[in-house]
Amino acid sequence: MATLFITHPACLNHLTPPGHPERPDRLRAIERVFASDKFQGLVRADAPAADFDTIALCHPMDYVTALHDASPTSGLVQIDADTSMSPGSFEAALRAAGGGAYAVDEVMAGRVSNAFVATRPPGHHTETARPMGFCLFNNAAIAARYAQKRYGIDRAALVDFDVHHGNGSQDIFWSDKTVTYCSTHQMPLYPGTGARNERGEHDTVVNAPLSPGDGGAKFREALESVILPRLRDFQPELIVISAGFDAHQRDPLANLNLVEADFLWATRKIMEVAQASANGRVVSMLEGGYDLEGLSNSAAAHVSALMQG
Repeated sequence: MATLFITHPACLNHLTPPGHPERPDRLRAIERVFASDKFQGLVRADAPAADFDTIALCHPMDYVTALHDASPTSGLVQIDADTSMSPGSFEAALRAAGGGAYAVDEVMAGRVSNAFVATRPPGHHTETARPMGFCLFNNAAIAARYAQKRYGIDRAALVDFDVHHGNGSQDIFWSDKTVTYCSTHQMPLYPGTGARNERGEHDTVVNAPLSPGDGGAKFREALESVILPRLRDFQPELIVISAGFDAHQRDPLANLNLVEADFLWATRKIMEVAQASANGRVVSMLEGGYDLEGLSNSAAAHVSALMQG
């Protein structure tokens, strides 16, 4: 079976201030690389807009409506220190969350093997009722919870290799024994969470922080020794990847030194766990990655691994 690639032009209409790293060109760079012959085998779909009830699986309905009401009709409105909304932002956020839910539908139905959702704004910093770090809705968390509610998945896993810790995903699932959240990330770095001793109420939070300057060897060791054993023990029935590519050595916002081959390797390792317990079911959601060359080449490596099944 094929790999599904989901995006939507509306996600280009989420505008950020001049010079902001989370910009529409990120998606354009990814779309350019996936236009090459190598990726002609991808199944392609537009991300539908999530309905409010789907988003409310992870966020209070009054939070969803408050963001809707905060949407400007012109210009930009500041939501937090580094997160803003433009007139197109709310639809983009609905498409980002809806793309994840649609990917779950297609993977669970067996119509595709796995999926990569390239949308924006990203999501993993959004806590239960707090937008932050460029994020409005927690798209990966919503996808995992949607799979549980719609398809009766007992155990879902989030694996996050964005260079920044997914404090929002950790917050949402902190006291939930049915979801494990596993993260590699640079520390110290924004948002300051993700220490090893942050384990959740049911020991289902697994943090493997890396130090500035660490490269592929330390990253692979963290996955091999900390995250993959815990993931295998948990036996998830679906794996959602928070696929941030800002740990790439070219990225301007961090100081890890990963290269494309590291993301390829990590994807294959995660897929091995999915094959063992989840019938291969993987839904990957774009998070960070702010150097356009590093982002597009790393996303290409990641999706190449997904396509190899």
